[in-house]
Amino acid sequence: MNAASADQPTPRRSKPDVVDAAMRVLAENGIAGLSMRRIADELDVQVSALYWHFPNKQALLAAVSTRIVTDESDAATDADSDAAALADTATALRDRLLAHRDGAEVVSSSLALGLLDLPARQRLVAAALAAGLTDAAADVAADTLVHYVIGFTFHEQQRVHAAVVGAADASVDLSPAGAAAPVSADDFAAGLALIVSGIRSAAVAGS
Repeated sequence: MNAASADQPTPRRSKPDVVDAAMRVLAENGIAGLSMRRIADELDVQVSALYWHFPNKQALLAAVSTRIVTDESDAATDADSDAAALADTATALRDRLLAHRDGAEVVSSSLALGLLDLPARQRLVAAALAAGLTDAAADVAADTLVHYVIGFTFHEQQRVHAAVVGAADASVDLSPAGAAAPVSADDFAAGLALIVSGIRSAAVAGS
């Protein structure tokens, strides 16, 4: 490196650069370690530089949440056309959450604060409408499925984290019922099937 290039300032980081860094920090440290200081250190910048792009940490977490739940193929995907698509959309959302450490907790926080427009919810509403529900009922159906997916996945990821730190066996059911039976890989699908069945029944009853 010559003297001229050494004297050149480091290029300002872009908004996607900051989100990329946050994703790396999340993967390595989890949501508990996802601090603005760690993200700035990852980018080799001052913490104040992050606020050029995000007014606060919640805004940055919302951008991270959007990255977690958005698939590159979403823009090219047609609206769901029938009730069968409800299960597929819910399962795809769970897969995206599971693909990222503490994904359900990060996304849940952004949703609770109204900072995230969830693409999967839009498709769930469209599928519920196609199944025959009213506008209001379709909103309820979509929200119910979203809450089920996020809640179930949050418990899964908490269980895995507890096993990693030695606080619990990953096979133990940590549901509110407190049952000590091993968790079946089909538990999510079974619960989802019940919800979808209820949605279909509501659509038939309202037709």
